[in-house]
Amino acid sequence: MRDVDFGPALLFCPADRPERFAGALAKADGVILDLEDAVLPEAKEQARENIVAATLDPSRVIVRVNDPTSAEFAADIEALARTPYRTVMIAKAEDPAAFDAFDASHRLIALCETARGVHRAGEIAAHPRVAALMWGAEDLVASLGGMASRTADGRYRDVARHARSAVLIAASAHGKAAVDAVHLDIDDEPGLAEEAADAVASGFRATACIHPKQVAVIRAAYRPDPATQEWARAVLAAAEGERGVFRFEGRMVDEPVLRHARAVLARA
Repeated sequence: MRDVDFGPALLFCPADRPERFAGALAKADGVILDLEDAVLPEAKEQARENIVAATLDPSRVIVRVNDPTSAEFAADIEALARTPYRTVMIAKAEDPAAFDAFDASHRLIALCETARGVHRAGEIAAHPRVAALMWGAEDLVASLGGMASRTADGRYRDVARHARSAVLIAASAHGKAAVDAVHLDIDDEPGLAEEAADAVASGFRATACIHPKQVAVIRAAYRPDPATQEWARAVLAAAEGERGVFRFEGRMVDEPVLRHARAVLARA
């Protein structure tokens, strides 16, 4: 993400639970202090004050604010102005014009989790304040009038997979990072591991999670194994003496392969 490196595991934490803030940040690469779905309407005012009072490393904190069309949005922005936190996740992002409410000091993560948000993902990613896009399955399916984002075997339905791909491609097309959605089944570590491995292989920069036990699974998926790291070092070393396309270990190597190798070492 532009100007910020959170690492791969971003942990949601309800903003009405300030006693959990420091622990959540210590367990993950970044913490998402949530003013939206995790907080009941009657608790939102106090949740905002909890964020104002928090003393956390601003470089590793994301604040999720409410839907820009909601009555809570303006109060969220006012509270943020009294904090050092400048990385903001916009819930139910649909209209990039709403992002103009933030000044140039803010980095925005636009959460495309409705049909309109996914449809306009390219426009959203193009906004200069946007550093990353994230997608969300449950709100998306609800906005479509559906009932479940996954089939009985736990895999995403085709419409959810389309949204995931659309958001990733839109982010990349505009040079922005993409964050993969949460895995709601906390005890399904194999399923999370499979999805996180697919996320990193597809080009996502991070995966959000809802429980500390999911952090280690996500980190392991994003961390290249020793053999892959060794291949990356070797192919980049071989490239120093070559011009254009060349053969390495029986495989044709060109610039896309070299970019993959550089990405491997960056994750390592």
